[in-house]
Amino acid sequence: MKNVHKLTEGAILLAAFAILIIMTVYIPVLGVATNLFLAVPFILFAAKNTKMNSFVFFIAAIILSFIVGSILALPLTFSYGLTGLVIGYCLQQKKGRTLSFLAAGLVFLFTIVMEYAAMVVLFKINFIEEFLVMMRSSIDRSVSILESLGQKVEGSMMDQFELMLDMVESLTPSLFVVASFFAVLIIELVSFPIVKRLGVAVDQSRPFREMSLPKSILWYYLLTLIASLIFNPVEGDYWYLAFVNLAFVLQICIVIQGLSFVFYYCHMKSFSKAVPIIATVSAFLFPFILSIVRILGIIDLGFELRKRLEQSNE
Repeated sequence: MKNVHKLTEGAILLAAFAILIIMTVYIPVLGVATNLFLAVPFILFAAKNTKMNSFVFFIAAIILSFIVGSILALPLTFSYGLTGLVIGYCLQQKKGRTLSFLAAGLVFLFTIVMEYAAMVVLFKINFIEEFLVMMRSSIDRSVSILESLGQKVEGSMMDQFELMLDMVESLTPSLFVVASFFAVLIIELVSFPIVKRLGVAVDQSRPFREMSLPKSILWYYLLTLIASLIFNPVEGDYWYLAFVNLAFVLQICIVIQGLSFVFYYCHMKSFSKAVPIIATVSAFLFPFILSIVRILGIIDLGFELRKRLEQSNE
């Protein structure tokens, strides 16, 4: 009876996944929303079954997605399926929200990198290069239109556009990392309330204001900046790409720490909840505010600013 129950449960979840994948692939507008729920069947199954059963479920989902969604559905199943299985396993083993997030983020990153490599090698499609070519072409067309209307475009402005596109190309690895962990954050925010209502135990997440990254992040950031000054790598070579991407990811971590401190300080002072939200939005709109948030993150990590504030209030 137990095996029958597992088979029935697996069949129901596979049917739900098939409906989701069909809606995601064939209904573009609705698919933007339904793709966020693709990991739910995998989380539910992995949280209640063994690793071997979860692997069989994943293979069945791959085959089913190919049948109902063609080859277009395979990358989605691969990414969301493996990520969902990892999250479900972490929930089953009670590994905690932090470990679940990190493990799922790394798995999602691995899947999209493999899919990107497969597109380049097998299908000769490099969407990053195509995006950059499209952007450069769009800029050239815009310049031509302005010049035909008698408007002169400054050479310095064109240099800035070109520098921005070169930076996007250099930061591609970092953008993969950021996109992967952001995607997992959205997946967990959407999936956890559902799986919790369906009987899967989910640890209560701590408020964002209580989040604090390891102090070693700050030392890694400082060492990266010092090393880049000492070695002064040439733009375009391997070490330049390594330093730029590492510094970018570490800066994001420090900004997150700074935003967490803003939420903590506003909570401590009993400010309206709208204040930290407005501050967060402003940080991404205005570089000056973003710099202040980054400085707050450095001070909070390096000098334990929260503990000092707590001691001063005692």
